[in-house]
Formats: sequence, structure tokens, C-alpha cells
Amino acid sequence: MPLRNLRLQQRLMAIMLVTSACVLVMTCAGFFAYEFLTFRQSMVRQLSTVAAIVADNSTAVLAFEDRKGAEEILSALKAERHIAEAGLYDGEGRLFSTYPKDADPGEFPPAPAAEGFRFGGGYLQGFQAVVQNDKRLGTLYVKSDLKAVTARFQLYGAVVVLVSGLAFLLAYLLSRALQRQISGPILALADTARAVSDRRDYSVRARQAGTGELGLLTDAFNQMLTQIQGQLTRMELLNQITRAISERLDLTSVFQVMLGALEENLAVDFICVCRYDADARLLTVTSVGAKAAPLAEELGMTANARIPIDDGLRQCVGGQFTYEPDITNLRHTFTDRLADKGLRSMALSPLLVDSGVFGILIAARKVPDGISRMDREFLRQLSDHGALAAHQAHLYGALQQAYEDLRRSQQAVMEQERLRALGQMASGIAHDINNAISPAALYTESILERETNLSTQSREHLQTIAHAIEDVAATVARMREFSRQREPNANSVPVQVNKSIQQVIDLTRSRWHDTPQQRGIVIKIKTELDPGLPPVMGVEGEIREALTNLFLNAFDSMPEGGTLTLRTRKGKDKDVIAEVSDTGAGMDEETRRRCLEPFYTTKGERGTGLGLAMVYGVAERHGAELQIDSAPGKGTTMRIVFPEAEEAIAERQAPEAPAAPLRLRILVVDDDPLVAKVLRETMKMDGHEVATANGGQAGIDTYLTARKSGAPFDLVMTDLGMPYVDGRKVAAAVKAASSATPVILLTGWGQSLLEDGDMPPHVDKLLSKPPKMADLREALASLAPKKTAGGIPA
Repeated sequence: MPLRNLRLQQRLMAIMLVTSACVLVMTCAGFFAYEFLTFRQSMVRQLSTVAAIVADNSTAVLAFEDRKGAEEILSALKAERHIAEAGLYDGEGRLFSTYPKDADPGEFPPAPAAEGFRFGGGYLQGFQAVVQNDKRLGTLYVKSDLKAVTARFQLYGAVVVLVSGLAFLLAYLLSRALQRQISGPILALADTARAVSDRRDYSVRARQAGTGELGLLTDAFNQMLTQIQGQLTRMELLNQITRAISERLDLTSVFQVMLGALEENLAVDFICVCRYDADARLLTVTSVGAKAAPLAEELGMTANARIPIDDGLRQCVGGQFTYEPDITNLRHTFTDRLADKGLRSMALSPLLVDSGVFGILIAARKVPDGISRMDREFLRQLSDHGALAAHQAHLYGALQQAYEDLRRSQQAVMEQERLRALGQMASGIAHDINNAISPAALYTESILERETNLSTQSREHLQTIAHAIEDVAATVARMREFSRQREPNANSVPVQVNKSIQQVIDLTRSRWHDTPQQRGIVIKIKTELDPGLPPVMGVEGEIREALTNLFLNAFDSMPEGGTLTLRTRKGKDKDVIAEVSDTGAGMDEETRRRCLEPFYTTKGERGTGLGLAMVYGVAERHGAELQIDSAPGKGTTMRIVFPEAEEAIAERQAPEAPAAPLRLRILVVDDDPLVAKVLRETMKMDGHEVATANGGQAGIDTYLTARKSGAPFDLVMTDLGMPYVDGRKVAAAVKAASSATPVILLTGWGQSLLEDGDMPPHVDKLLSKPPKMADLREALASLAPKKTAGGIPA
């Protein structure tokens, strides 16, 4: 019959007997296991000791190959009656001697195995190294039977059977006599429980059964009946609060619902929720119960108040629920604060998420031990549910923030893609633009250098043209590199901002003076320039272009005329400030926020949306700050704040002109006849003999023909971008014919070619278009020494 179907008395006896039997079995099993393991270990140690002794004694016989001596040593194993056989192997692993002497060698392992002893096949066997002075001379093999183990455990078995029988009989007699002491009160309690279950009458109480454990069981049963109704009420309340807070998506409302429900259903005088900052070791009050608000004012624990962690709070922020029935004698800073306002008992419940405390719930009453056990358990459960709901609200907020960050990241990526597209577009036309302005640049520079009879006004006009050409070249290069970051201090020189502003006014005169007057519009230009303004370190062309863009934007914002003010001044920390102010329409907040975005414009088809974006790029590259002050109807002030120069700001001396190179025969290869013509005429003025070729293939043919005729060229200058045969192929063909002939490559991409890792291997020098005469002369001078005394390249 199954144990569960037996009467209580029979069940108790069965349990006692089964328990006794299990104890006996486990004791015997443990005893046997212990004896088995220890005896085996003892056998291993004993056999290892014997083997070690025999091995130590065998060193001499192996060293001198004394077989007779080996047999005598092994014969000593007769004293160990359980050793079945032994063998001695020499250093080569061959069986040298056996025990017994007449043993069959085939029964021994063919070769020594790893050292150590192990059980297997009904034997304990193993190997012991024979070592002398750290030199291994051979190996000893020993094999022992297990008869000692068998004999020992047969004896133990007989003893166990006898003792177990006597113990089981004694257990039966005792269990039969003692089970009544337990079964009587339990049966009486079962009758009471059956009456409660049948009638649903929680007023029934079980009869007291003494002061022992059964008496405590009866008391606990009676208390349980008292608490059931209260527990049911608390569970229903907990479910209601949980449903209410689960619908909230922000921490404040979650905590307010919790505190409001607690104040309505628990007898508490003060209750609040605090967030925990583990790094700062501080609590920050997040929410206070509505009824507890006046007391919170007196305690200084209103919302956002900070509470340092002391000994009174340490356990709770460590993750433990804490209850203090009387806080008047604790003498902690926090509990003293509560006690000073009449509070006596306190419960602290941690808000746990992922085993970490992110806040605590504080409840207190003005009477000692005023929070019952049931209420404390309810606070603990509600804290767990509230912590989960608060965590969900936090995750929701984090998700919203992540979504917003993703949106901003996508916007940044789109802007970067626009910049990259601009760079790709500009690189495609950079070569053509640079070709177009190269003649103007070279002719202007040549006239300024060689014509000494120019009037002051003409020379100023030509210098302005030269500056404009430099700005165009820099703009084309920078448009291609729009999405790149310029290296700090790259090509930086001291720049006089006042001078750049005056150049901007001169360069744009026709735009702000002549064109508006044709429509009867007057633009008044005012300059307020600080004469003691220090220079800034930067690229002069970039700074001038940024100021030009700001100037033209200000002009375009005043279609009906107005005043445009250019102002410079010193800022704090020796900053240099350049401002462009207008009296135009101004910008609203949306326009001001987006005005720096590439391709964003308010000018319609007249605007490209690149001006202010390029100004921002210049400011970033120079470590400057671009500030915008604007409001609708109040005009706009654009301000660039340059940092203090970090290197010497004295005007750098112009580099000395390189020494004139030897008279060279130069071949110029370019598919633009005008560029080739200007280069030829420019270098002829310096005394060189220059020939031109229209296109890459024509250049190769011209070079090879001249070399065969005995009048080779000393240097080849070729354009990079040419149809069919480009500058790379020209350079390769020249170097294939004469590796010592210098090759200069002209390109509209300049240094970016080097940055892209695309520098052709056959090029000696790279020059950007439009080339400057100083750069041409320096390149020719640096390459001229490669010409031999005979005038023929090596």
C-alpha cells in the first residue's frame, strides 16, 4: 500500500523505520566507500614506496648492465606476497630482468608507459623511473593483485549485516511507542482544519496542544485564520496599484500613484520615494505623498532635496529591506532628522532592478513599532512591483532619447553625404577651372614682377586680381575637400584681419556699389576697425573668402538698401573678433537654426546654400567660433571669434628666391594650348628653351624623337588630366626611356593627390594649378642638378 494511504500512526512508524534504514545504509555505504578509497590509496602508496626503493637499488645494475644483480634485487620482492610480477627495463625500453625469474616476457608490457600506478584488470600496476644524478637509466614495472581488498571487505560485510539487523529491530520498537506523542495533536489539528474548510468559518480555533512545537503550530494555525482576510484584502489592493502604475510611462506619475495608494490604505504619517546615486552616495527625493507634504517641508525632504548616505541608510541602499521599530536611540543623521519631528518607527524598502538599487521607499509613523509585519510585507511587494514599473518608464524614456539621438545621427549622416557629394562634384570640374585661371594667374604674376613702370593704381588692381585668382583656386580646392578636416596649423601664416576686410571691400565693390545704384538703391558701408588688432594664425585666402561670404550675405539681406558694418575688435583672452552687421530683414529661429546646413538657402534660385556652410567650415578649421545674432526686423550680426595665435605672430619674411637654375631644355605637355603657351612664355623669360606638345601621346612622341636626334630634353612638365594618354602614362614613358630625366606633374587637385595615396611613382615633383612662378622656379632649381656636365640627362 502507498505511504500516503496509511493512517498517521502507521505513516510515522514507516517514516521512522525508513529513516533508520536509510541512515544505516548511508552509514554503511559511507564506511565502505571510505575504506575502499583509503585502502586503495594505501595500496598505491605502499606499492609506490616499494617501487621507489627497488628503483633506487637498481641504478647500479642498469648502469653496468648486470643482469644477475638485477635478478637478485627483484627477488627481494618475495617479501611482498601480493606482488604478482615485476620487470626492469633498460634505457632503450627493452625488458632487462623479470620477477619471477622464469616469468614469461610476453606477459609484460612491450615498453614502459608513463610513470605512476593505476588500477586495472584486477591488478594495481605501474611504472617507476630509475634515475641517477638526474639521468634516467631505465624503468621499473610492478604488478600487485587485489586479494587483500577482497578479504578485508568480506569481513566488513559480515559485521555490517549483524549490526544493521539489531539496529532496525530497536528502531521498530521505539517508533511504535513514541509516534503517539506526535500523531495525537496533529490529528486534533486536522479535525479543526476540516471544520474550517467545510464551513468557511474563520472563527473556529484549534485546541491548545502544549508549549512545544505542536503548540506553536496550533498558535500559528489560529493566527493564520486571523490574517487570511487581511491578506486577501492586501492582495486585491496590490493588484489594483500594479495595474494603475503599469499604465504610466513616466517615473513621477508611477511614484505618485504608489504613494497615493499607500497613504489611503496604510496607517503612515510620512512617505516618499528617493532616487539613489551610487557614485555620489546621495539620495534625491523624487516624490512625496500628498498628505505628507507639510511634514516633508519641516523635514527638509521636499522634491529634489538631497540626503547623504549614513549608517541609517546603508543597509537599504545595499539592497536590504530595513525596519526600525524605534529610531530615537539610533543616533544617525537621517534617523535623528525624522525623530526630531516626532517620527518613531521607520521602514526602508529598496527599489531593485537587475539586482541593483536605483531608489528607496521611505515610510514612517509617529508611534513606536507602528508598521505591522503585514504592512511591511506589503511595502516590500509593492516596492518590487513599483521598481519594475519605474524601470519600464525609464526604458521608455531611454528609448525615446535613443530615437531622438538616432534621428540626429541620421540628419548628420545626410549632411555629411551632402558634403561628400559636393566634394565629388567639385573634383570633377576642378581641373577645368584651374586650367582656365592658370593663364590669368601666371600673366598677372609675371606682369607684377617684370613691369616696373606700372602706376600705383594699376599695380593695386593687378594685386587685387591676383588675390581673386588665389581665392578662386583655394575655393575650388576647398570645395573638393569640403568634407575633409584640414590639419591643424596647415599652411598657417599670420593674417591681418583688417587688411583682409579692406580687400573684401575692394573685391566686391561692383556688387555693393555699382549694381545697386543702377536700381536706385544705396548700400552704405561702415568700417569700425581696431587699429591695434593683432594678427591671427590661419590661411589668408580662407579667411578672406569667409569674410566675403558674410559680406555678400549681408548685402543680399538688404534688397531695399541699408547700412552694412564691418567691425573688428579685441575680445577677452586676446581673442580677435570680426563682425559683419546689416540692417536687413533678420532671421527667425528656424532660419537661424538651419542657416549653416549645406544647400539650405532662403534666396531661392539665386542661392546655392553653400556660403554660410563654407564659412562654418573655415571657422572650424581655424579653431574659431561662428556666432549669429539675429531677429526678424532687427537685422543680423555674424561674428567670427578667432583664438589667440599660438605661435609667433610677427610677419614672416618672404622666402628668398631660389638661385636661377641652369638653362634647361623643357618639354611642356598639356591638352590645353593656352596653358601650354603661358608656361612656355613664362619659362622662356627665365632663359629656358621650352617646347610644347598638345596631348599625352604627342608629348611622348616629341620626347622620344628629341632623344633619338641627340638633343634630349632636360626636364618634362606634364598635365595630369588629359584624354587617352594622361600624365601618369607620360611620366612612365619618360622614365622608361631615361630614368634620370625629371618629371614635374601639374594637377588641379594638388596636395589632395598625395593625401589620397595616388601619387604616381614616376613623378619627381607635383605642382598645383594654377602654378606660381616661385613654385615653378623652385621646382626647376631643385631638379636642375640632375643634369650632367655634358648637358645630357644621366
